[in-house]
Amino acid sequence: MTSEAAVSTSPAISSTPVKRDYYFLRSFVAGGVAGCCAKTTIAPLDRIKILLQAQNPHYKHLGVWSTFKAVPKKEGFLGLYKGNGAMMVRIFPYGAIQFMSFDKYKKLLNKNIGISEHIHRLVAGSMAGMTAVICTYPLDVIRARLAFQVTGEHRYTGIANAFHTIYLKEGGFLGFYKGLTPTLIGMAPYAGFSFYTFGTLKSLGLKHFPELLARPSSNNPDVLILKSHANLLCGGVAGAIAQSISYPLDVARRRMQLGAVLPDSEKCVSLSRTLKYVYNEYGVKKGLYRGLSLNYIRCIPSQAVAFTTYEFMKQTLHLN
Repeated sequence: MTSEAAVSTSPAISSTPVKRDYYFLRSFVAGGVAGCCAKTTIAPLDRIKILLQAQNPHYKHLGVWSTFKAVPKKEGFLGLYKGNGAMMVRIFPYGAIQFMSFDKYKKLLNKNIGISEHIHRLVAGSMAGMTAVICTYPLDVIRARLAFQVTGEHRYTGIANAFHTIYLKEGGFLGFYKGLTPTLIGMAPYAGFSFYTFGTLKSLGLKHFPELLARPSSNNPDVLILKSHANLLCGGVAGAIAQSISYPLDVARRRMQLGAVLPDSEKCVSLSRTLKYVYNEYGVKKGLYRGLSLNYIRCIPSQAVAFTTYEFMKQTLHLN
């Protein structure tokens, strides 16, 4: 019996044409569902992260747990999910494009560049993350703006109004791409190490601990795949490692995205100036890594759910 890792680099060949029908669509849906499940799991934590990262004046004096308790008191329980509608609009195509393009990039690299499988995973993951970011970035800006608002001090009334206002007042379409550079720079190591770590742990688990961690694929009983708990573990570790490497860039990205919403927006017009300003004003722990403890709490289950759901959807939609 072979492992899924041993056959995943070869294009699937099937004698039944029906299974090849709508492969692109099925792959797109699998990635989109994985992304939505992952983000829904940690939506309240995502709102708190944005509030802390950008030093919201109502909550900047509070810690993670204090903010988690303060938001429902000030804004109601649904305040924890503010901006989540925009998040779902963004995350479905984001997850779909990321997972689908990772598979495409990996096959392309395997076919045309004879280098290590580890390098394939790292490069393909980085390229997939950047591709997804470029395609969905305006929606991420809208989501961040809506999540940063506090009840009683709304600048935007909803997704459509935010689009309209930013377009009119912040330079047209360029207003939707503030912070794109640090996002891409941060996404390259984050997505790269995320996919790399998950793929490597998955291969090691299938190779060395098949009796404990693996089961036969429902699509092909001769191929082993990871059990759900093993996928969750590998995905969680992948998320923790990737986030540790890229977090300061994520802080800079958020501040640049929020733009005119922040009182010190004129000091956050470029990646280098934003990083320098945050470091000088708030330091490392309370600036560049502010909210990191929360981010560990949110990124570990998020990545665990994302990879596990995607692996499940691959089986359900016969993508292996």
